[in-house]
Amino acid sequence: MAQLITAAFSLSLKVGTQAPIMSKAIPDSHLDILKKPSFAHLATLMPDGAPQSSPVWVDFSQGRVIVNSTQGRIKDQNMRTDPRVSLSITDPDNPYRGILLRGRVIEITTEGADDHIDAMAKKYLNQDRYPFRQPGEVRVLYYIEPDRVSAMG
Repeated sequence: MAQLITAAFSLSLKVGTQAPIMSKAIPDSHLDILKKPSFAHLATLMPDGAPQSSPVWVDFSQGRVIVNSTQGRIKDQNMRTDPRVSLSITDPDNPYRGILLRGRVIEITTEGADDHIDAMAKKYLNQDRYPFRQPGEVRVLYYIEPDRVSAMG
């Protein structure tokens, strides 16, 4: 198995791709991905340990990735039960460039979440207000601190 992985890694270097950059922080060379309307796939853990994945919009501030969701959704319940998450974020301009992140939700808050979802609507939909708001929904912000980051491409 190790030989197969080594061969695949060697082949990728020969065809011009770069080896992944690994750290605890998102490297400056890949921060632009988070400024673009890049879709991420957020993996959380179900109570039985099974993974659950959801496409999400992402934001970034002070070294943390920010996800905005609605209280009561499966990902909300999972992150409140187990803060360990994983994110896969692909550059919308180059699908061979991206960020893979494992980390922990270190803060969950409703403060500022309504304004934040409007800012995300501007970024992702070019609309001033989030058009999918439902009556009575409570928006929630999840601040994710990376434990391990791989940047590719």
